[in-house]
Amino acid sequence: MTIALHGSGISRGIALGAAHIVQRNALEVLEYAVAEPDVEREVERLSAAVEEAKQGLRDLRARIPPNTPADIAAFLDTHLLMLEDPTLTDEPKRVLRERRCNAEWALKLQRDALVSAFDRMNDAYLRARRDDVDHVINRVLRILLNHAPAKHESAEGSLEGLILVADDLSPADALLMQQHGIVGFVTEYGGPTSHTAIIARSLGLPGVVGVPHARQYLRDGEPLIVDGDEGVVLGDADALILGYYRTRRDDRQKRVSRLAKLKRAPAVTLDGVAIELLANVELQTDFDLARAAGARGVGLYRTEFIYMNRLDVPSEAEHFALYKRLIEAFRQQPVTIRTLDIGADKQTSASLSSRANTTNPALGMRAVRLGLKEPELALPQLRAIVRASALGCVRLMIPMLSHVDEVAQMRGLIQGIQAEYVAQGIPHDPDMPIGGMLEVPAAVMFADGFARTLDFLSIGTNDLIQYAVAIDRVNEEVSYLYDPLNPGVVRLIDTAIRHADAAECPIAMCGEMAGDPRYTRLLLGLGLRAFSVHPSLLLEVKQIITESDIAPLRKIVGKALRTTDIVRFRELMRSLSASVD
Repeated sequence: MTIALHGSGISRGIALGAAHIVQRNALEVLEYAVAEPDVEREVERLSAAVEEAKQGLRDLRARIPPNTPADIAAFLDTHLLMLEDPTLTDEPKRVLRERRCNAEWALKLQRDALVSAFDRMNDAYLRARRDDVDHVINRVLRILLNHAPAKHESAEGSLEGLILVADDLSPADALLMQQHGIVGFVTEYGGPTSHTAIIARSLGLPGVVGVPHARQYLRDGEPLIVDGDEGVVLGDADALILGYYRTRRDDRQKRVSRLAKLKRAPAVTLDGVAIELLANVELQTDFDLARAAGARGVGLYRTEFIYMNRLDVPSEAEHFALYKRLIEAFRQQPVTIRTLDIGADKQTSASLSSRANTTNPALGMRAVRLGLKEPELALPQLRAIVRASALGCVRLMIPMLSHVDEVAQMRGLIQGIQAEYVAQGIPHDPDMPIGGMLEVPAAVMFADGFARTLDFLSIGTNDLIQYAVAIDRVNEEVSYLYDPLNPGVVRLIDTAIRHADAAECPIAMCGEMAGDPRYTRLLLGLGLRAFSVHPSLLLEVKQIITESDIAPLRKIVGKALRTTDIVRFRELMRSLSASVD
């Protein structure tokens, strides 16, 4: 009988194959006393296990194919650096000597303390970083407990065509999956912001995470279907279901082939309206994907990752090196660099800013608010962006604006840097465009005011929707209310676009809604003419654009904006997206 399990789809696509269940031995760590003469021997055993864990990661890194993007290898480097961190290595030794306990127990105590600190933050991105601590320490614990490596962890053999089912997977596991020819994966834990998820998306491995008790419900060797689009796992599917998903998989592959023909085609509607298609990028891998998809530039460069997993503030030189690579990758095309947006679902180490780690960070000191309150975080980045403006078509974008005074303060910082660079003869663009993100409902309602103080605007739907409907989008109990087709949300987007157009201020959308093909025609009907989307979705959005006629879309959207009948509103929304499904 077919069994259906549900989780979070973190990497698009459909995988079909036999299940390979990874049953790692449970890490049962017991405490026992160590005699005084044996304490230092136990310390040495811990040091040896840490070194062996490091060597295992080094060996894996050496086997990464030369064409693998540098950002993927960097995740392994992060784990190697964690194994060098005294917090993970020296503190357990101190505990071991103080309590005269075994190495495993001392290491477990330190893991529990670190994980507890992360869990208290109650934040999605920070919880994902907690997983990194678990992955690194568990690697050492398995060595101390003499656990044999799982089959996919061995350099020998092949798991070609199989689907991995495990409790959790580390970034190292994700790389090993690719090397073994694994076609998809399912995990009981994990989330969409984990490093494993990021790597899986970059490698194109369909995966579903957060599937409770998956290893109990699924059998080793049984046929599995992993639907990364919908977050569904099907076990022991019958011939009819298998046939359906094979057709979907094949259709998807054909669609990808057809979409490839659109790479060089202009994004123009049937009635001749030109649409600007830009890319949202974060990692080096995204640069390559965006160019391959034919993006006309970068509408959003997320810079938060440079602040993560570190105890110091990134230097101006570090920022500049990143922006230089971005600008060189896109030559003379426009690149929009968003200033730091840490806080909310993108947390940092507490040593970078205690203000960002608050009880309700989504409504607290984050993004531009944090940068203005703690300029030591913002200034190195602003200086680097101003310097980088001399290298190409650079635009600076301010996130999370609530009040036009924030624009004035940011402009004051930027103008001060520019004046300093003029005095020092440092090249820069004095006319670098400065824009802002509309993510707060109050800012949307005053978009005409922001349009008069900024050079361009961009709608950030991820936050705008959650603020508009008053929910935390990572809270499973209320996430069902996160709906881009909420009539109030649609009216907010309409307001933003109308105000910007009236002020002749360019406006784009860089939130996830812009990259969802189900909403492309709605956004066209609302008057949006610039989309910034993840590179993997750009061609799908372009296809819908080239198959759309603006005039009838505007009529349907106009009716939807005027109606107060929710049934009628939903009918009109379905009529827009009917041919997209």
